Amino acid sequence: MRFSLISLMFLAVACSPVTPGIDAGVPAADAAVQPDLDAGLVIDAGTVIDAGPVDSGTIDAGSSDLFYLPPSTQRSGDPDAGYFRVINDPYVNCGIPANIFIALYGNVPPEKRLAGRTGLSAQLAYNYTASTGKTGIQVVGPNCLTCHAEFLNGQLIIGLGNTTRDYTTDDSPTIAALAQILTDPNEITEHHKFSSRTSLIGPRILTKTRGANPADTLAGVIFSHRNQSSLVWSDTALLPEPTVVLPADVPPWWRMKKKNVMFYTGAGAGDHARLMMSASSLCIDNVADAQAIDATFNDVREYLSSIQPPAYPLAIDTTLAATGEQVFNATCARCHGTKSAYPNLLVALETIGTDPNLAMGGSATNHIYENWFNGSFWGMTAHFEARHGYVAPPLDGIWATAPFLHNGSVPTLRGVIDSSQRPRFWKRSFSTNEYDVANMGLIVDGSAPGHSTTPDTSVYDTTEVGYGNQGHTFGDALTAPERTALLEYLKTL
Repeated sequence: MRFSLISLMFLAVACSPVTPGIDAGVPAADAAVQPDLDAGLVIDAGTVIDAGPVDSGTIDAGSSDLFYLPPSTQRSGDPDAGYFRVINDPYVNCGIPANIFIALYGNVPPEKRLAGRTGLSAQLAYNYTASTGKTGIQVVGPNCLTCHAEFLNGQLIIGLGNTTRDYTTDDSPTIAALAQILTDPNEITEHHKFSSRTSLIGPRILTKTRGANPADTLAGVIFSHRNQSSLVWSDTALLPEPTVVLPADVPPWWRMKKKNVMFYTGAGAGDHARLMMSASSLCIDNVADAQAIDATFNDVREYLSSIQPPAYPLAIDTTLAATGEQVFNATCARCHGTKSAYPNLLVALETIGTDPNLAMGGSATNHIYENWFNGSFWGMTAHFEARHGYVAPPLDGIWATAPFLHNGSVPTLRGVIDSSQRPRFWKRSFSTNEYDVANMGLIVDGSAPGHSTTPDTSVYDTTEVGYGNQGHTFGDALTAPERTALLEYLKTL
């Protein structure tokens, strides 16, 4: 039995901004709708529209396609305490009654456990945490490592975005069915709270392919079922619910130390700890619950900022990498920065050319969710406003973060710097998460079949809305030797 749905609940807004609202029936190349100017920083023919008081953009060095995203003051904290809270604290404090969970999933291999955990959590897999519900009954629910930890060549790397979890099917009916074996009234109460919410969410966040993450749509669904002022949950939607599920690739945590805004589209300014803790929004019952979680999330933010990327594990040709650094500085550094300096730039859609759906979800429906967040408890110190472009991320540890682009549509770094190497359909094995050394990324079958009457959810179909692999063609003009040198240099970051 899988619990991929409950595993996602922590991630409600932890990966990227809320951008549902695009007509799912429109082909990917034509699906982008022109955003209302109130959507924020719109880049069009060199014109800059005021993005508002929190994170307004300014033209970078006279350019009309790059826009600087300024920093916000952050709360200080204790990184060691933050790590303890990530793996032990009940920031998601609803779930399946613990005795039922242990009976079903109690046999956890050592490689899936974490040192430093306390109580019942020490027996659980790294991505689940035990907590005490409001009835006094212990429950088990997901923690943030569900989406922010992944195995690479057999090693669990905390902070690496998960790319193997399956959100293509709705398992909320399986969760609901557990009620049939419960007899304790308090267990029934705890299970009902969790099951009733997951049953509303599950059918609305289904992705087209395994490994794609529906965090944006999940956030919109949760917001639509919460009172903006009191944060009280409503089984009846209070806002229109999202109508499309756009895929996101979970970014690595170690980028946070350099980023002025948290999310792909330039949204997520202000208090990053407040933005992070809003991902606990599935289980809270009121503002007091949110305040209690928020009180310690400055430590979590500090821990995320302390994480270092994993070093490339194989030998590096330092002479070739030195040549690659020159290629990088001439081709990539303008947007992505260097080892010593990251510019925090948003790149206009017209320039980056990647799938526009996430960035151009600036319809009236999308504004409803942004306005909801900004007027809620979380928006008191944080701000959500998607931009008409994508942030060029820092490339620390880039070798480990396949697949690439904001939607995970390109399986290898070679494909990122040479668009001719991007398969239209590609299939990966989920039994292992092995590394393609030559191309720096996932080992995939690039000859995977496309559309069929029985879709294979292990196939990534770049013709689906939001799943496009176009754009970012800046490496296409490089020679083959230059690309080889550049790939060698990227191993050093």
